[in-house]
Amino acid sequence: MTNAISSDSIPVERAKPQGLSASRRVYNGTMRVLLYFSAAVTCLLLLFLIGYILYRGLPGVNLEFLTTQESILRGTSGILPAIQNTIYVIIATLIIVLPLGVGAAIYLTEYATNHKLVAAIEFATETLAGIPSILYALVGMLVFGQVLGLGRTLLAGSLTLVIMTLPTIIRTTQESLKTVPQSYREGALGLGAGKWHMIRTIVLPSSVDGIVTGCILAIGRIVGESAVLMFTAGMSTSLQNFFSPGGLTDSSGATLTVALYVYAKERADFDMAFSVAVVLLVITLVINLAAKLVGKRLRKK
Repeated sequence: MTNAISSDSIPVERAKPQGLSASRRVYNGTMRVLLYFSAAVTCLLLLFLIGYILYRGLPGVNLEFLTTQESILRGTSGILPAIQNTIYVIIATLIIVLPLGVGAAIYLTEYATNHKLVAAIEFATETLAGIPSILYALVGMLVFGQVLGLGRTLLAGSLTLVIMTLPTIIRTTQESLKTVPQSYREGALGLGAGKWHMIRTIVLPSSVDGIVTGCILAIGRIVGESAVLMFTAGMSTSLQNFFSPGGLTDSSGATLTVALYVYAKERADFDMAFSVAVVLLVITLVINLAAKLVGKRLRKK
């Protein structure tokens, strides 16, 4: 009679963790060093760029520089018109491009059922995002300036920038909407929510980070654009008033980037150009921080 041997009495040999080989440790260490080195170089380049601009430009930034306009008779060389024109262009462009871009992304992601049409539109937006800005400048000058009769105005420049930044808003918003789990949508619909109510209360708040990112990218391209605005918005250094008769359609002016180009390229006044660059950096930083704060408040709601 054979004795039954319990399985618990059989010693089980557990696999001992094997250490990494010497070559693998060397490889991992080398890659880690390279990654740290790349990150350090990137940070140092950014700090050097910002530091050099501040070093060259801060001495020329004062209250008179920010609150006056260029005048030979008065002996002033302020950039208030350029600051004003930049803010006008940013506001006018975002008011138009954000509803269009976010709305198009919502339709492509949530409503469109023709996958071939969606693929074609996505391909078109990716292609438009890679077109050089000078082509947008030529099209804007011909379509908005001549065909529609707007001339060289801030409105024509803003409309051209809308076309140029629209693909960025659509693609970033669309990718952000796709990251929202499908279970969120199914749960909201299962509780009796309508399609639009589900999108407004569940999908959009969950994807607000991507929408804010697209807004920041659009602002960066608007603020940094010069070729489009030189062709469509003009290079006037006079103060504009959008609330006067004519408003946007009678206003022509240079933004900060156009003014920077004029000072550096045409006048060779690099001290003035670096001072304009400092103001441009500060405005970009303030707008980006404001967009982040708005996104944070929307997430809390």
